[in-house]
Amino acid sequence: MRKVMLVEDEEFILQGLKNILDWEAIGMQIVQTAHNGKEALEKWDQNPVDIIVTDISMPVMDGLDFLKELRKTEERARCIILTGYDEFDYAKRAITLDVEDYILKPINEEELEEVLKRCDEELRQLDQKQAADMDDKAGWIQFLRGNLTREEMESYLSILPEISPNTEVWPAIMKLDMESLKSARMSDVLLEFQEEKDIRVIYLSAGNLLLLLYGKQSEEDCTSRLSDIQAQIESRYAILSFISVGSPFEDYHELPASYEEAKKLQKYQVIEGYGSCMSAIRVKEKGSEDISVDNARLRKLILKKDKEGAVSYLEDLFIHVIQKDVSIDDVYKMCIQTAMLLQEIKEEYQLENRKNMQNLTELIGQIYQAEDLFTIKTIFIGEAAEIITYLHEEDSQYTPVVKQILSEVQKNYKEDMNLKTLAYKYNMNASYLGSIFQKEVGCTFAQYLSNTKNSIAKDLILNTNMRINDIAKEVGYPDTSYFYRKFKQCYGVSPASLREMKKY
Repeated sequence: MRKVMLVEDEEFILQGLKNILDWEAIGMQIVQTAHNGKEALEKWDQNPVDIIVTDISMPVMDGLDFLKELRKTEERARCIILTGYDEFDYAKRAITLDVEDYILKPINEEELEEVLKRCDEELRQLDQKQAADMDDKAGWIQFLRGNLTREEMESYLSILPEISPNTEVWPAIMKLDMESLKSARMSDVLLEFQEEKDIRVIYLSAGNLLLLLYGKQSEEDCTSRLSDIQAQIESRYAILSFISVGSPFEDYHELPASYEEAKKLQKYQVIEGYGSCMSAIRVKEKGSEDISVDNARLRKLILKKDKEGAVSYLEDLFIHVIQKDVSIDDVYKMCIQTAMLLQEIKEEYQLENRKNMQNLTELIGQIYQAEDLFTIKTIFIGEAAEIITYLHEEDSQYTPVVKQILSEVQKNYKEDMNLKTLAYKYNMNASYLGSIFQKEVGCTFAQYLSNTKNSIAKDLILNTNMRINDIAKEVGYPDTSYFYRKFKQCYGVSPASLREMKKY
């Protein structure tokens, strides 16, 4: 919503301006009104706006004098002048004050709406240019990596404000969630920091900002200040972020080393999640503690083809991690141990090259790319479930009738299949057929059919753009809500959540 201020000394005209348009429909909100230029300046200081609609002839301070004072400190706001005087001199003065347009009273509703929309477009272009100007400073990344000559470094440092005596600078990296950050909103975030006198922001790349916080303060005060900014941005724009803080310095030449410290702390987003601010002190408080993975138990559950038990064990393992105050290195150590166990099983049963199966390098790569524990947990549950599905198929001890049923499920999983109709087809007692099926396959016929449907659905979710409702029907679930329940039972995550995990 663009914020608008109306400045008009005649109350009935002011009320008319409020009601002449559906402001919300054109993406605008009237947040301030004033009856003269002096009052408008005071209200501007309390709450700046994007667009000002002002009369010219007003007591105390007229509209043009108001804009003249405003332009001494503010260049971005768009201004529209309303007047009953059709005089060229007024228009000439308005042009020097960067006025968007000059509208005569009585006000034409369509004309005002057109000018407001033009203001909105002008603001959008200004904000995009500002973001682009920040983006042009991509050389900052080379500077932070220490890849510039001393002369080039000095040219970048000259852009930054001088560090006052007895002042420290705390560097921090703010990573923005690209799902919640829309391209048109980066300018909103950058503008938010312009109002903070003690913070300088440098736009490094899409979704990554370098924050420089000036002032002599403790690490606790620093993280508290940055957390307040973080909460403010989230509440205003619904943009999620994670902040990591490096060591303070008094000389900009120390910035690259301190930046590297903050960069290493970014990996704690996996544990802490968005909305957190991580510093070196918080890392030290976590200490180090091994996370026990019962490899023998997990292996036994997988080889017994107990999908429900394996999923439950992995769920409990990650709940255990969340409850402990562990370091990120401990989490990655646990994940690599689990990934190696799954790889051993795949190699032992020659499953490495099967569809939807990943090798150890791919699996570890996904773990390190994951942004939270929920995603890592889902990766492991999905991998374990696929191994169990293939183990079912690889069992060579199936009797001919069970092999036929398995083959029929693979071909006709969309159909309304059940043991009763299959028993009739193969001239067998339904109870007996169910008994031998469970003994040989390791699960009930209904569970095997459900696993097959869910495995195919998972492939469609990850590798196509089909709608979830259509996928449910494609695999034989006419009731989408029932499909959601069965899929979550199988993989521990809903179909929609799985699709949102881009890196999975």
